[in-house]
Amino acid sequence: MIPAFLAILAFQLAGEALSHALRLPVPGPVIGMALMVGALVASPRFVALVRPVAQGILDNLLILFVPAGVGAAMQLAGLGGQTLAVMLAVVVSTLLAIVAGVLTFAGVARLTGNIDGEPALQPLGPAVGEESRAEGRE
Repeated sequence: MIPAFLAILAFQLAGEALSHALRLPVPGPVIGMALMVGALVASPRFVALVRPVAQGILDNLLILFVPAGVGAAMQLAGLGGQTLAVMLAVVVSTLLAIVAGVLTFAGVARLTGNIDGEPALQPLGPAVGEESRAEGRE
């Protein structure tokens, strides 16, 4: 688990380093994410390594939004007469983002033929740590 988490952070760090060194107008984490997607496509072993940690992060992603929500709620008094308009904009944009996410997910699932919910990327060889277990069975 720790090597996978370190790999994810290493890609973010690499993206930050490239963004700053090359003075790119793209945020470092976005560059790091693109690099990691390339590594995931190139290496099924890397997919097997990162998948459990990535799933754990995704399962608990909502917790990361709590501090931002509290900070936004503390600023509502400063909005004055614009509070209702801002709240409406937040609710509508959230709903639109959810709909866009669902449509994107459904479109990718249809394009990849992965409508039944099975993982689209299957490791070609044994997962990390599987070699030793397979040798022990023989």
